[in-house]
Amino acid sequence: MKQPDKELSKTQKERLAHIEFKAYFLGRVGRKDLTTRFGIKDAAATRDFTKYNELAPKNLQYDTRAKLYVPSESFKPLFSYSTYRVLSTLAEGFGDGLKENQPIDLVCESPTQLNEPKLDTIALLSRAIMNNQVVEIGYRSLSSGESRREIVPFGLVDNGLRWHIRAWDRRRSRFTDFVITRIEKPKLLEDGKILEHELPKHDAQWNTKVTLELIPHPRLIHKDTIEKDYGMKGGVKKVSLRAAVAGYVLRRWNVDCSYDHHLTGDEYHLALRNIEDLDHGVDTMTLAPGYQEGTGS
Repeated sequence: MKQPDKELSKTQKERLAHIEFKAYFLGRVGRKDLTTRFGIKDAAATRDFTKYNELAPKNLQYDTRAKLYVPSESFKPLFSYSTYRVLSTLAEGFGDGLKENQPIDLVCESPTQLNEPKLDTIALLSRAIMNNQVVEIGYRSLSSGESRREIVPFGLVDNGLRWHIRAWDRRRSRFTDFVITRIEKPKLLEDGKILEHELPKHDAQWNTKVTLELIPHPRLIHKDTIEKDYGMKGGVKKVSLRAAVAGYVLRRWNVDCSYDHHLTGDEYHLALRNIEDLDHGVDTMTLAPGYQEGTGS
């Protein structure tokens, strides 16, 4: 099998990848899939299939009855795929975030989101990140209620339940997370100057990497089931991530972070083995189930 030709245009690579995606994950693909998705003529679609078959001659076989290509038994992907993007495409369809994305006739349900950030807020914040701009926002906090403040955003964070913006908060003089659905009336400060200490390179929690050592919860009888679930090696799954998001991940996956792993709910399938490694200096550990600072030392 040849690798995708470096001389191919970006648009042709996208069309060849579409051919492969439809065959690989949906089991069939034809010229109409290309003409509908990309708005090209039948002749151009035929050339794309010819090119794909040249690059991967053993991947597709033609079903004369259905008049479609189907994956062969020796199929091997020509392109690399992100598991989560594949599942997102299967659930949401092909497209660029538009509501009229091309749907896929496959039952694929994803968790219902109870909160949905406003698109105009996302657009303004993402522009601020890309162009290194200061933003003035209204913010509703559980601890201090409603306030107006200036922030210097530099990253978006999905904690599994809601979206955050990572930013320097000028009101509290620290790096922190802001829940996007709590942000109101954001405004770009065109002449706002970002100071040296507000740059992301000074965010220790963001730039510090920690490793979570996850194990099956000790109370479980069939621990091998959990080991299989999470692809553990030697009974442990090691996950490297930013200290700034560690607590979110541990809470999302209901990881028992008590020192003696005493949590008993049926939702606790995992436990954190190396609590002592995260016991000091990881601010988000306060979000982790069962965690009490200092008990692992």
